[in-house]
Amino acid sequence: MNNEVMAARDLARIWHPCTQMKDHENLPLIPVKKGEGVWLEDFEGRRFIDGISSWWVNLFGHANTYITTKLAEQAATLEHVLLAGFTHEPAVRLAERLCALAPEGLEKLFFADNGSSAVEIALKMSYHAHLNAGEARPWFLSLSNSYHGETIGALSVGDVALYKETYEPILIRNLQTPVPKGPTEADAREAAEALEAVLKRRGDEIAALIVEPLVQCAGNMHMYHPLFLTLAKEMCARWGVHFIADEIAVGFGRTGTMFACEQADVRPDFLCLSKGLTGGFMPMAVVLTTDEIYGRFYCDYLEQKAFLHSHSYSGNPLGCACANAVLDLFEQSDVLGENAKKGERIDGWLSRFADLPGVVNLRRKGMIAAFELEGFGPEDRVNLQIFQKSLGRGAFVRPLGNTVYFMPPYVITDGELETLMGAVYESVREVVV
Repeated sequence: MNNEVMAARDLARIWHPCTQMKDHENLPLIPVKKGEGVWLEDFEGRRFIDGISSWWVNLFGHANTYITTKLAEQAATLEHVLLAGFTHEPAVRLAERLCALAPEGLEKLFFADNGSSAVEIALKMSYHAHLNAGEARPWFLSLSNSYHGETIGALSVGDVALYKETYEPILIRNLQTPVPKGPTEADAREAAEALEAVLKRRGDEIAALIVEPLVQCAGNMHMYHPLFLTLAKEMCARWGVHFIADEIAVGFGRTGTMFACEQADVRPDFLCLSKGLTGGFMPMAVVLTTDEIYGRFYCDYLEQKAFLHSHSYSGNPLGCACANAVLDLFEQSDVLGENAKKGERIDGWLSRFADLPGVVNLRRKGMIAAFELEGFGPEDRVNLQIFQKSLGRGAFVRPLGNTVYFMPPYVITDGELETLMGAVYESVREVVV
C-alpha cells in the first residue's frame, strides 16, 4: 500500500471536515500509517512532527504506551454499558478525580462524547435550570470572535461568520459582547464595561455567558488578560447569569495551569472539557457543574424537572480508562513545570520569527504560540503555502488563515521542538522574503 492508493480509496468515499473537497484535485491527501510520540508517518515512510497535536487533542504523544496499555486492559474487561441506571468503576473514578481537580464547588459531572455536545449540554442545562427555578431566560450571551463548536446550539453562540450566515435561520437566540481586543488589563476593563452595558439592558433575559478562557483558539488564537474573566464572573453573579467556561481546547494544562480559569481565580457554573481529556485516544467530553444547579433538577418523577439528555456512549469505559490514564500522567511527573521550560524555548524562536518581514503580533500562552503574516489576502492562501512548505521539511502545522500557530504535544523534546520551529521558520521565510 502506498500514499497514492490510500488517498484514492479515501477520496472515493470520505467527505472530510472543514475541507473544500475540490482542493484535493490538486492538493495531495496525506495518508497516515502510524504515529509515535510527536511523529506521524505516512505509507511511504516520510515522518512529520505533529505541531498542532492533531487539532489540539494529543497531549502525551501518539501511541503513548501507558495510555495504550490502560485502554487495552479496559477493553478486555468492559468495553461499554449504558450509563442510564448502570455505572462502572472507570466512570466513577474519573468523575471523582475531575471534580477534585476542577475549581472548588464543581461537584457534579455529566458525560458526553465530543466538545460541541458538551457545549449543547451546558446551554440546555443552564436554560432548564433557570426554568425549573421559575425564570424564563431564552437568550445566551457570548464573545465576539468566539468558536464553541458546530452543532446548532454551539454554532449559535459562536461568531464564525461563514457558518452563521449560512445557518442563521435555524440558530438559537444569542447576543454578543466584545472580546478584549488585546492582552492588557486596560483591554479587559474596556470589554468588561461593554459586557456590563449588555447585562444592564438584557441581564434578566440571559441564561448564561459562555467564554473560551484566555485564548480563543479557532478565533485565530486571540489571547486576552485573565482580569476580564474575573470581572465577567462578578457581573454574571450579580445578574443571576450563569458563567460557562468552554475549556475544550484550553483545559488540561494548555495555557500553563491545569484549567485556564485558575489564572483568574474563577469558578464557572459550568466547565466544558474534551479534546485533551483522553489524550487524543477516544472521543469523550464532560460538563462539570455545581450542586446548586444539580439540585434544580432533583425532584419526584411526576414533577418532570429531570434533565432528559443522553448520548449512547456517555461515560464509555474505554474513554474513561484513557482519561484516567491522562490524569495519571499528570500525577507521575511535573508536566506543567516542564511545559513552562518548553514555553521559554518557544519564546526564543518567536524572537527569531519577529525579525522576518510581515510577521506581527507574536504571542504565547502556555503551550500555545502564534503570530500573524501581514500583506496577504485570501487569494494568496498563505496558510496553504506554509502547510505545504513545512510538510516538505518534516513539520505539520495547519495555519488559521494568516495566523501561524503552534500547539505541540507536551512530550516534545528540545530537539524535536528545534526541528518543528526551524522547519516552519524556513517555510515562513521562504514565503515572506
